[in-house]
Amino acid sequence: MIAIKAKLLHPGYKAEFLRDVYVIVDGNKISKVTKEKPEGVEIIEAEFVTPGFVDPHSHIGMERHGEPRYEAETNERLDEIRPLNDPLDGIYFDDRAFKDAVERGVLYSCVIPGSGNVLGGRAAVIRNFARHRDEALVRYIGYKMALGYNPRSTTNRRGTRPNTRMGVYSLLEKKFLEVLRKKEKLDLKTKKEIRGLMEKLKEGKITRDEFEELSEEIKRINELELTPDELAILDLLSGRPIAKVHVHKEDDAYYLIKLVKRFNLNATAEHTCDVHHSYVRADLRKHKIGIVYGPLDSLAYKVELKHETRKNVKLLMESGAFFGIMSDHPVVMSNTFYLQMRYFLRFGMSVEEAIKVLTYHNAKLIGMDDMIGSIRPGMLASMVLRTGNPFDVSNYPKAVLLEGKLVEFERGRSSTPSLATTKRTSMSFFFFIPSGVFSNTVRVCPQIPLSIIGATSFPPVFN
Repeated sequence: MIAIKAKLLHPGYKAEFLRDVYVIVDGNKISKVTKEKPEGVEIIEAEFVTPGFVDPHSHIGMERHGEPRYEAETNERLDEIRPLNDPLDGIYFDDRAFKDAVERGVLYSCVIPGSGNVLGGRAAVIRNFARHRDEALVRYIGYKMALGYNPRSTTNRRGTRPNTRMGVYSLLEKKFLEVLRKKEKLDLKTKKEIRGLMEKLKEGKITRDEFEELSEEIKRINELELTPDELAILDLLSGRPIAKVHVHKEDDAYYLIKLVKRFNLNATAEHTCDVHHSYVRADLRKHKIGIVYGPLDSLAYKVELKHETRKNVKLLMESGAFFGIMSDHPVVMSNTFYLQMRYFLRFGMSVEEAIKVLTYHNAKLIGMDDMIGSIRPGMLASMVLRTGNPFDVSNYPKAVLLEGKLVEFERGRSSTPSLATTKRTSMSFFFFIPSGVFSNTVRVCPQIPLSIIGATSFPPVFN
């Protein structure tokens, strides 16, 4: 058990600073946040503490540092509708971008396929500090969808590839309706067959135990008529997982509203960079569609971004919509995506609110606000110990707490973090940093030595 003493702490879930508080960490969770100095625990002092930043929309590890673009694994070219594609299968964790992100306090990413397919695959929240895929996954949270220009621009790829939005959207709706109709037909068949069993039970031809056993068998046989793709689409249409929907233009935003109303989607609008009227965002808010905004620091390289301007930030702020900010890595690099908040600060957002967007808002938009993005009891103990305000570029992270495990950085020309082995050898830590990232030594806060022992396995966060 350790305690972080923060001179200034941002709790994430509130847009405020707390002064001179202790965050008590037990294992990989936060157990208490208090003004009272704890007894019998090691205390680590820090100037400015925030939750780890959360990137809610990224392709990190799929388009990789130092590799040619044609080796990227962001978009599958086989077909427009690929709900089972798993981004975890397309990530290499030796991508330097992971190390760079952790060094700047960006500890988690929601990694998704690209927008070349109208239904591109699953959305996975991962640890940026994982060494490999088996340590990375925190939770699958939904599916990636895409509207607008991108999915209609892929006619040179395989499969059925409409070249207009009306063609793409009709293909999507047709698939949804076919799956729903098949499910309804199977449900009716199941009910009919179970009614037949009920008659046999009433006539005494079968026992109650036989009725229960045969009923379960009928349900299972009919369920097996559904393909894995169809089961994934039914999952999407259940309204439980998040549909992360790529959308830029206003008319496509209204088509997203149509999909939400017609098919019970639990959707977020990803990007919306071309939306330049506040009423559009207000309508998204009315239909409970959160916005994952950005990226801001990139070229408006296509026609559907012709209304993209930094002034749209002000309209977003005024709309009252619930929003976060993305990297869309590598469009904006994950390790600097938080600096896009300078536009919001320019239009009057407070530093407290800006940090809340990067932590709590981003976590909530990916359904992870029960685990990350806040410093409060029960949350994963992932936070960043900084020299000061993260929007002052002279400040930097001195250390990160990675689910209860402390890694401290040495400030130098290379700004390369590394791991230390010091006196305290009784504690065993698991680390999830990409292999080769760290050297063999590090300068830890000299007043608080920590023993850091490597491990070959990772204890599951979830039971």
